[in-house]
Amino acid sequence: MQLKLVPGNSAGTVTAYYLKSQGSSWDEIDFEFLGNLSGDPYVVHTNVYTKGTGGREQQFYLWFDPTADFHTYSILWNPGHVIFYVDDRPIREFKNLESVGIPYPKNQPMRMYCSLWNADDWATRGGLVKTDWSQAPFTASFRNFTANACVLSNGVSSCSSNASSNNAWFSQELDSSSQKVLKWVQKNYMVYNYCKDAKRFPEGLPVECTVRNRKQIKI
Repeated sequence: MQLKLVPGNSAGTVTAYYLKSQGSSWDEIDFEFLGNLSGDPYVVHTNVYTKGTGGREQQFYLWFDPTADFHTYSILWNPGHVIFYVDDRPIREFKNLESVGIPYPKNQPMRMYCSLWNADDWATRGGLVKTDWSQAPFTASFRNFTANACVLSNGVSSCSSNASSNNAWFSQELDSSSQKVLKWVQKNYMVYNYCKDAKRFPEGLPVECTVRNRKQIKI
């Protein structure tokens, strides 16, 4: 999807582009763009839910003004990886580590959603900066959505049996050069990583944070 975010004073607003399944035990993969005061950088908030449980937030600044022009935000979701991209640069990877007991979103079909909503209880500086409604209307622009996907029909996936062999994305992962780009983005632009928030997890970090360097499962 290509997005151009809310310009000017967008504090308190969240522009969202995400995948989500149905039901009370849902899976979800989130791009959320947290508004700001004029001149401050946007924060890109990412999260991965499995069976209704999230809490896997990573946040980044962008290396450009996302309100000045359209930029491309992509999600790769396959049986082995969830990878977030900005203009084809990977910024985050969440691996399938079911082999060590970590739930992974792969059993529920998800739909794509977009929204623009008021979240001034948390979105900007943890809720310290509220939405200035005198700046309304707030407008974000979306265009050029494309998808390569498994389509569910009558309970059967189009990627079942040998069909997946025709979809390169189904087994795609980061190569060595993409891994270097990922590390560059995380070193220079990451502003929050739940895997390093020891105060939040006084009894120990989540398991995936301590095994994230293990080789991913075979698919």
